[in-house]
Amino acid sequence: MTPADLSRTVLHTVQCAVEADELPAAVPTRVTVRVPPRPGCGDFATNVALRVAQETGRPAREVAEVLRKRLAAEPGIARVEIAGPGFLNITLDGISYVRLVRDALGARPAAEPLPLPDPDHELPALLARLGSDAARWSLLWPAGAGRAGFLVQRDSNPLFRVRYAHARTQGLLRNARDLGFHSEAAEPAEYGHEAAAPLLAALADHPRVTAARDPERLARHLDRTAGAFLTWQTECSVLPRGDEKPSAVHRARLALAEATGNVLADGLHQLGITAPAHL
Repeated sequence: MTPADLSRTVLHTVQCAVEADELPAAVPTRVTVRVPPRPGCGDFATNVALRVAQETGRPAREVAEVLRKRLAAEPGIARVEIAGPGFLNITLDGISYVRLVRDALGARPAAEPLPLPDPDHELPALLARLGSDAARWSLLWPAGAGRAGFLVQRDSNPLFRVRYAHARTQGLLRNARDLGFHSEAAEPAEYGHEAAAPLLAALADHPRVTAARDPERLARHLDRTAGAFLTWQTECSVLPRGDEKPSAVHRARLALAEATGNVLADGLHQLGITAPAHL
């Protein structure tokens, strides 16, 4: 079961509970599941019970218990637990972060870029002023003080952040090859789970975001993924240090970096923007 499948399952569970008069509330239009920030809290978590409780007037944990019983009976779900004020922590039957990373490792860029919104027909002039990459990105992001800011190589520029994060993944792969080791997907404990959780969540969201075929949403997703990656690789060393020998942890973290690079390259390609190996 993918994160997108689980989101649909949770949404269907709420709908069934409402139709059975167990929850007198409107069914949300969308449900979000996330990788928990700490180990031991299930594979995914959702705050849907808290959202539904706002409409019913019932305690969130009471709403959560209604949904917990229904969710626990769904195929592919091994266990559902209530945490805190009413979060649902969901453990899937046979979920594998190894598969999540391997799927990203094996992904190939989309065949064709998405059509970009250009209601004022600005693109030709922007191409002349900014070049292809910055011009395309500027159509998808509030320009703030000026569109020329997308040409500046600094952290405040989201286009630079995304392209730099991709280039950083490629640099890690080059360095690993020089050190004589390759990537190998593993479970989150090898990645540095707390720091890796936002990055794993972003990778898990990528198929759903790209399926929506919304360029603006995709641009923001790429920025979130890049930010999560840059934070993670700062806190969790991917490459051996000094005389340290490459270990299973290094191979696992390299796999996560490589998977992130593939996701960023795919998203940039869909926006018609280049994904540099060096920056």
